[in-house]
Amino acid sequence: MSAGAYADLEGRFRRIAHLEGAAAVLHWDSATMMPSGGTAARAAQLATLGRLSHEMLAEPGLGDLIGAAETRLGALDGWQARNLQLMKRRWSRARAVPAGLVEALSHACSACEARWRDARGANDYAALAPLLSEVIRLTRERAAALADALRLEPYDALLDGYDPGTRTVAVDRLFAALHAFLPALTEAALARQAAPPEPLVGPFPIDAQRRLAEQLMVHLGLEAEHSRLDVSRHPFSGGVPDDVRITTRYSEDDATGALMGVLHETGHALYERGLPLAWRDQPVGGAHGMSLHESQSLLIEMQVSRGRPFLAFLAPRLRVWLGGAGSAWEVDNLHQLYARVARGLIRVDADELTYPAHVMVRYDLERRLLGGALDPADLPEAWAVAMREHLDIVPTDDRDGCMQDIHWYAGEFGYFPTYTLGAIAAAQLFAAATVQVPDISAGIARGEFGPLVAWLRDNVHRLGSRFERDELLCRATGQPLEVTAFEEHLRARYLDNVSD
Repeated sequence: MSAGAYADLEGRFRRIAHLEGAAAVLHWDSATMMPSGGTAARAAQLATLGRLSHEMLAEPGLGDLIGAAETRLGALDGWQARNLQLMKRRWSRARAVPAGLVEALSHACSACEARWRDARGANDYAALAPLLSEVIRLTRERAAALADALRLEPYDALLDGYDPGTRTVAVDRLFAALHAFLPALTEAALARQAAPPEPLVGPFPIDAQRRLAEQLMVHLGLEAEHSRLDVSRHPFSGGVPDDVRITTRYSEDDATGALMGVLHETGHALYERGLPLAWRDQPVGGAHGMSLHESQSLLIEMQVSRGRPFLAFLAPRLRVWLGGAGSAWEVDNLHQLYARVARGLIRVDADELTYPAHVMVRYDLERRLLGGALDPADLPEAWAVAMREHLDIVPTDDRDGCMQDIHWYAGEFGYFPTYTLGAIAAAQLFAAATVQVPDISAGIARGEFGPLVAWLRDNVHRLGSRFERDELLCRATGQPLEVTAFEEHLRARYLDNVSD
């Protein structure tokens, strides 16, 4: 059996990937096009797909095949050996959690997420809290089961699912390093800001915003035949590598919010499109984890799209597509708009300096929710206290407070730290890319994104999950994840006024 065990495993994991891909597209549909009356049916469909995938992963026979394949490691090449390692990892996590709990949690998350879509618009947290409580109860059960099997703390067991190998001790160390310089740097940036830049005055037709966004997606290298752009309450990127789905949300009063959302999600989509084709549908062929995934979106949105070279490329297109005229639409004013520092309520609209504080708020609160120190009914008050402590600002309602993000209501606990880990990695990767390929910034100003995307393809995308995150970063940048490049980038952009 051992000779064919590895080949059998590849076939099984390919079928699991197809089930998970179908679920991803169904989830995209539920957030974009599904009529509201389909909620219950879609929840049942997703729960069934989730249970089927889980049962295929957790079955004892899979462990037997893994054991047999491990006896013939010498016959496998490097990619295959790594694939087998990741198969075992997925099997170990799956067998720790009962299938019934997987299905119950899927149902609870689908119901809570659907209620969130209505409750946020109505500013009605009271209607949402009971469903969130059930999601948290079941998530605690899942975390406890994983922790027991993997010999981890419960929160670490969840974090590991989004960012393999990452632990709270590492997150705490990196966040402490950020906290050592970010508050003072933020105050300095606020103090030196000139008068507010000229606003871009609308209205800006949504169709024009959409067509400009689609044009920029193609400029960046995202093929139209493998992607699409839609609207959802919370922007996200989903689907599968050959069929990536991007969503954003528009406002006729804001010419930049939706566009930045699309650029962020395009970074995610480019990563998916660049994953190694030879390893499609295998664990080694997927993205390594969410800190690397977020590094790709934040590299495009923050490192590239808010810098002067990109704005030089963007400015004439904004004028053409959105009908802008005058000094407000020139590069200098756009740079001030995009590099404006302000303490705000909304995470997805935050600047680079204040964004980590938004993540730290959520990191603290979700650990307390899962640990039982915070009752979901008390979340709005706890949110206000945390926002005052970290950002010196308090929401006036729950819509822009504890209901602004979809993550907890969709059961995604342990995800939030990866946003800031991704921002740190993005700065590190972009700094290395611009040193190794000096013409990248000049090319961006000309609308030539190929050199940057090619570097990312070679150093991140095509490697899939071949290496752990820090080994990949060491290969690409010479060092594991650390904050130096991020701090240097922030000081250059917000204090030294470098034309980045």
